[in-house]
Amino acid sequence: MDFQEGPNPIIVRSKGQRRKVCAQEKAKIAHDDVLELIPGDYFMKYVDMADDHKSSVQMDSCSLKKGKRHSEEDSAAVKRNRQIMEDEALARTLQETFTEENTTVCGMTSGQKISQLDSAGSSGKNSEKMHSVGPLKDMLPLTFRLMRVQGLPSWTSTSSVTIQDVIQGEVLLAVLSNYMVDMDWLLSACPSLRKVPHVLVLHGQDGASVELMKKLKPANWILHRPPLPISFGTHHSKAMLLVYPRGIRIVVHTANLIHVDWSYKSQGLWMQDFPWKDTKDLNRKNPFENDLVDYLSALKWPEFRVNLPEVGDVNINAAFFRKFDYSNSMVRLIGSVPGYHVGPNIRKWGHMKLRNVLEECMFDRQFCKSPLIYQFSSLGSLDEKWMSEFACSLSAGKSDDGSQLGIGKPLIVWPTVEDVRCSIEGYAAGSCIPSPQKNVEKVFLKKYWSRWKADHVGRCRAMPHIKTFTRYNGQNIAWFLLTSSNLSKAAWGALQKNNAQLMIRSYELGVLFLPQTLQSVPQFSCTEKNSSSRDGLALGKTINTKLVTLCWKGDEEKEPSTKTIRLPVPYQLPPQPYGTEDVPWSWDRRYTKKDVYGSVWPGHG
Repeated sequence: MDFQEGPNPIIVRSKGQRRKVCAQEKAKIAHDDVLELIPGDYFMKYVDMADDHKSSVQMDSCSLKKGKRHSEEDSAAVKRNRQIMEDEALARTLQETFTEENTTVCGMTSGQKISQLDSAGSSGKNSEKMHSVGPLKDMLPLTFRLMRVQGLPSWTSTSSVTIQDVIQGEVLLAVLSNYMVDMDWLLSACPSLRKVPHVLVLHGQDGASVELMKKLKPANWILHRPPLPISFGTHHSKAMLLVYPRGIRIVVHTANLIHVDWSYKSQGLWMQDFPWKDTKDLNRKNPFENDLVDYLSALKWPEFRVNLPEVGDVNINAAFFRKFDYSNSMVRLIGSVPGYHVGPNIRKWGHMKLRNVLEECMFDRQFCKSPLIYQFSSLGSLDEKWMSEFACSLSAGKSDDGSQLGIGKPLIVWPTVEDVRCSIEGYAAGSCIPSPQKNVEKVFLKKYWSRWKADHVGRCRAMPHIKTFTRYNGQNIAWFLLTSSNLSKAAWGALQKNNAQLMIRSYELGVLFLPQTLQSVPQFSCTEKNSSSRDGLALGKTINTKLVTLCWKGDEEKEPSTKTIRLPVPYQLPPQPYGTEDVPWSWDRRYTKKDVYGSVWPGHG
C-alpha cells in the first residue's frame, strides 16, 4: 500500500486484478468514515497483500535501497518486537481458555484450515496448535466475533471468522448493506454469492464507483443507494440479511466489502439465525423486529417480487422481514437514519435511541459512575457541549437499588502514530483512520486519549476499523455496543432547538449487548438441521447472563444460575492513558520516521 498525490488515477488491485480509478472515486476510496471535507492530497492504493507475503507491500524506490537503518529506528523495532513476544504467552493462554470454555463460539466452516500466515514473531509452537475445527455453531447471539486477520500468529484465528463463514448454505435472497463494495473482490472471496437467485446491494457510493459496480455485478443483482436528504451524510451501515429455506440470518459487522477490510484490520461481527414465524404468530412482534423493520423502511429501496420455495410470491420490502420469529433475539438494534427527528422519533435513532434503551435497563450497582469507552476509526469535528450530550446518553440506566447510574468518565481508545507506523500495513493503515489534525488535536480532547492495546487478542498491529462503545468496571461490562458509528455528530445525531430536535446526517447500524434473564431454548440454525439446547442446559431453565471480557477471572461456580458471556473486547481494560511521548494519529500530518516497510507518510514515488 502507498499513497500518491494529485489528480492522476490510482491503481486498485484486489485478488490479483488491477483497475484504474478516476478522481471522483478517490475521496470514497480514501475512506468511508470522513464526514468533513477531506484533503485531496492522499489517496489509498489498495494492493493484494496476500499475494506472496515476502512482497506484500509496494514500496517507493528509496525503500528498496540496502543499508543499515538509523540506530533509533533499530532500537524502536527491537523494542516493539520484544513487547510482542512477551505478550504472546499471556495472550495465547487467554485465547485458549476462551476457546475451551466457549466451544459453541469457536467453530469454523468444516474442513477449513486456520491461516498459516504466522508473522510478528510467532514460533514453531504456534504452528503446532493449528487445526481444523467443527462446523460454525449458532451461539453467536450471546457474543460477537473478531474477524480473521492475515499476517498475524495463527493462535489469533482460533475464534475469528471470515466472510465464507457467514455467507454459506442455500441462500435464497441476500440483502447486503455497506458503504464500499468491491465487486471483483466480493465475488472472488465469496463465489457462492453468484448462485443466490436474488441479491439487493444497499451502498453509499456514487459517480464512477456506481458505474463500475453496475458493470461488474451479476445480472440478477439490484443496486440501491438510500436517499441522503442532508448534506455530508453517508450510507455507512454494514449488515447482511440472508434468507434461507429454514429462516433468516442477520449479520451486523464493521467491514466494508473490500479486501483490506476483511484481511488486515481489527473488525467485529455479530450474527444470529431466526426461523420463519408460525402462521398463528404472524402478528406477534418484539422490540428487535420493530427496530429492524423501522430501520429498513427508512432505506426506501424499490420493491421487487420473488418466488421463494414453500413461501410463494412475495414482495421484498421492509414488511417482508416481519415473517421471521425474532423472539429469541439476544441484542437490541441501535440505528441512525438521516433527518430532523422530532416528537416520539427523537428517541428512535442515534444516541437518543441508545439513551432510551439504557433507561429501561437495570444494572449491577458496581457500574454506578463507572467509566465509558469510545473506540472508533474516525473522529468528527466535535465540541465539549456535544461530548457532554453524548456522555449523558451513554450513562443512562439504573442500578439494582433503583438509583441512576450517573455520568461516567469517557475515555477514547485511539491508535498513536507509533502504533500505525509499526502496524502490519505500516503507515498505509492510517488511511483507514482518516481523521484530520484539526479534529484530533483539539485541546479539550487530550484528557480522553487512551492506547490501542490489544495483546490479549493478538491485534496490537492490526489497526482498528471496528467501532465499539461500552461501560465497564474492571473486567465486568454493563453493556457493549458493536456498531458502524464513528464518534461524530453526523453518525450519532446532535440535539437542536432546545433539545426538541435530533439532526442526523448518516445511516448507521449497531447491536447492543445487555445482561438478560432468559429461558434456555433450542439453538436455531439456518444451515444445520439439528438443534441443541443452549450450552447443554436443560430446556426451560432460567439463565441470567453476565457480560465480561476475556480477561475476567471470576468464579462461575459461585453463581450456577448465571451464564458468564465472555466478549472478545479487542482492547485492554482499563485502557492505558497516553504517555508524554504518545501522539494521536492524524492522517494529514507528515511523518518522516520510516515505517516497517521503509516508507514515510505520505509516500512519494
